[in-house]
Amino acid sequence: MRRELSLPYHDEDLIQIRPGDEVILSGVLYVGRDQVHKRLYEAVVKGESLPFSFQGNAIYYMGPSPAPDGFVLGAAGPTTSMRMDPFSPLLADHGLKVLVGKGPRKKEVVEAVGRNGGLYLQAYGGCGALYSSRILSAETVAYPELGPEALLKLTIRDFPVFCMIDTRGEEYIR
Repeated sequence: MRRELSLPYHDEDLIQIRPGDEVILSGVLYVGRDQVHKRLYEAVVKGESLPFSFQGNAIYYMGPSPAPDGFVLGAAGPTTSMRMDPFSPLLADHGLKVLVGKGPRKKEVVEAVGRNGGLYLQAYGGCGALYSSRILSAETVAYPELGPEALLKLTIRDFPVFCMIDTRGEEYIR
């Protein structure tokens, strides 16, 4: 089934999305990879303030390439989600419930997504140019010293993904 999800979301918006559903995202999507996740994790553990509110927001595992003429960013395809697995359960328990990436997740992440009523959405690998065309704006929010791996805030429209893990912790099995 095809679903639309506006970001930021309300928790009740997530409940209708089931494993295997195509989900079309529009709104604000944060971007962070390994080093961003490590820093967010450390901030939560230390009780420090975060560079964005986890509540109602989603994070996309992507490292952009330089923008060609006419685009906000270059290729914006997903990166391997499993690299974020050491950090994801704690972050989900603290409100970062909608995760967007590529590939399978460890059991602990599946359980954390379900326990917190979140979603793991998978972006299509090899579609970096398509995703780039769906980005309306991008700004660095935190950690600019990480270069292309800094924490970004994107505004997106009609960004296609599909649900791999739903709010009940049920997985899409191919």
